[in-house]
Amino acid sequence: MQHYFIDIIAKELSLSNEQIKNTVSLLSEGATIPFISRYRKEITGGMDEVAVATVKERLDKLEEIRKRRLYILETIKVQDKLTKDLESKIYSAHTLVELEDLYLPFKSKRKTRAVKAAESGLTPLADFIQQQDGGDLDSFVLRFLNDNVLDKKSALQGARDIIAERINEDRRVRETVRNLFRREAHIICSVVKGKEEEGIKFKDYFDYSEKASCSPSHRFLAMQRGANLGYLKVSISPDKNDALDIIKRFYIKGDNALTLQVEMAVEDAWKRLISPSIENEVTKEIREKKEQKAIDVFAENLRQLLLSSPLGRKRVLAVDPGYRTGCKVVCIDQFGNLEHNETIYPHPPQKEISQAKKKVSSLVDAYSIEAIAIGNGTASRETEAFIRKIRFNRDIQVFVVSEDGASVYSASKRAREEFPEYDVTVRGAVSIGRRLMDPLAELVKIDPKSIGVGQYQHDVDQGNLRRALDRVVESSVNLVGVDVNTASKDLLSYVSGLGETIAKNIVDYRKEYGGFNNRKEFLKVPRLGKRAFEQCAGFLRIAGGDNPLDNSAVHPESYFIVEEMAKDCGVTVKEFIDNESHRKRVDINRYVTDFIGIPTLTDIMKELDKPGRDPRSVIKVFEFSPEVRTVEDLKEGMKLPGIVTNITNFGAFVDVGVKQDGLVHISEMANRFVSDPNEIVSLHQHVTVTVIEVDPVRKRIQLSMK
Repeated sequence: MQHYFIDIIAKELSLSNEQIKNTVSLLSEGATIPFISRYRKEITGGMDEVAVATVKERLDKLEEIRKRRLYILETIKVQDKLTKDLESKIYSAHTLVELEDLYLPFKSKRKTRAVKAAESGLTPLADFIQQQDGGDLDSFVLRFLNDNVLDKKSALQGARDIIAERINEDRRVRETVRNLFRREAHIICSVVKGKEEEGIKFKDYFDYSEKASCSPSHRFLAMQRGANLGYLKVSISPDKNDALDIIKRFYIKGDNALTLQVEMAVEDAWKRLISPSIENEVTKEIREKKEQKAIDVFAENLRQLLLSSPLGRKRVLAVDPGYRTGCKVVCIDQFGNLEHNETIYPHPPQKEISQAKKKVSSLVDAYSIEAIAIGNGTASRETEAFIRKIRFNRDIQVFVVSEDGASVYSASKRAREEFPEYDVTVRGAVSIGRRLMDPLAELVKIDPKSIGVGQYQHDVDQGNLRRALDRVVESSVNLVGVDVNTASKDLLSYVSGLGETIAKNIVDYRKEYGGFNNRKEFLKVPRLGKRAFEQCAGFLRIAGGDNPLDNSAVHPESYFIVEEMAKDCGVTVKEFIDNESHRKRVDINRYVTDFIGIPTLTDIMKELDKPGRDPRSVIKVFEFSPEVRTVEDLKEGMKLPGIVTNITNFGAFVDVGVKQDGLVHISEMANRFVSDPNEIVSLHQHVTVTVIEVDPVRKRIQLSMK
């Protein structure tokens, strides 16, 4: 059966059977996606993370279909109705929809109108009518009157019920009508009577219609949200006459009194059975596609956020701004440890500007501060202006940092464990400072849904969303690599092959033994066996350890190759890494083995050029325009600096420093057609925008990048 899966996946992804077979084998052995894509390129034929993840997803779906197929076969077999032709069709079905169509006539039913009619002996009458061969219907129908069927009208109704159910269970009809829905169905949206005022935010959809296949993800999900909240009525359907014409082509054979009865049965089947059923199916199908698009947008935003430029190991003063309650100030060392905290009051009502300046200046000197991080929430602009007016004894970089999710972290169990003696304000300020130093290390502590870079994240399937976001976090963590001697349990838990339990054991080992000197020591950690070691070792770094290769992405299984290269050059491994001229003398073709090929050797040489290098870009200081502080300061035509804070499939939101992000619609991103905003912008990118419209009442700002 697995061979059958391999054939299907290989054909779908246009890859070789050997690639899929090897990838499936690695996955079944417990290998992770980052490990496979990084360290098993020879086996997979160089498949990247996206391709490996796609194989895994398709394999899971095919397994789900396989289990459903076995259940259906067994159920029909028990009924003694499984023919060879039906069995063949069931085995040939590649989707759950195909399987369900085949299974529908054999499903146990509640007592439908058709079942009751059949129990009343009306099946022969239904057969007679359905054949449409002519004959005297009036006299023939009299044969079927009995205690349950009292008159001709009831008999004909019962016969039509039987025919209608047959039409509904006809696989040809369902597939043809389903395709009509997919091609031509329109979403029709209207306001629920009496909900006009309550649902005013959905006003755009009070009387709205568009072709379902053309409806973008954000509009479709907005309508679904309105319906779920009880403000909108939403239906999806093609033209009724087109659907009836399709069904009639299968069932109308003549032109007589019997044909008229069949036509009535067709209309009834459409209205009562087929239309509601297929609408539910296709709505689910469309919703899944639109949700996947929203999940993809969120996942890409999260990836960009996690891979935001880090300041690195610097001593930071972080400020969580506020008015009445003051600004919480914390000083943290280059490892993110809290050294000092207090509150200053530079803003109204206290307005203790002079005292606050002296305090910040003294803290910068006392704790050798190298950079200042300011949260971008309430009083952010005022606090930034206040900080920039202070004259320090040396150059101090000032950064505004996103607070999204910081309050969630500060109130979490994780934060309480880390800082049990401090309140949420201190924890939140520490999180802001750490985000500047290393966004990835800090953001992994927060539920991704709380980070604020999604689109309708609460309206999509939460299981699918969680899996997608976890995969992004795992991918990002393993791309960057993790310092095993300083990383938090949260960060370590996302390393390939580890998980929460082993991550905690690593932290406990560090506390007891003072850290790791080489990668071989990982095997001393409880529950970190050979399999976990294979998966994690290449992603865990040891700075200043026994072996210089331990601070690189070179996997321990390949150390012998580097040692051989260094030996052939007549130098030590350290000299080989430090001196590029030695590496230039190496012909990697000489080191190809049965298991290690050119892809791995190329990766090794690239890594040795910059061992342990952080792949993230260097952070840049950004300043908002001093001319604008509030929405009221904005004027049409203004050109302003801004930071991209969120990306959706209809555009990007940009912070221009007025506490309300503006929208750059996808049509305003470039002087050309743009299909995907990610082609033009990335999260936290510094951009220049032009104000094209301001609505202070609705707090809407329209911007352009043209």
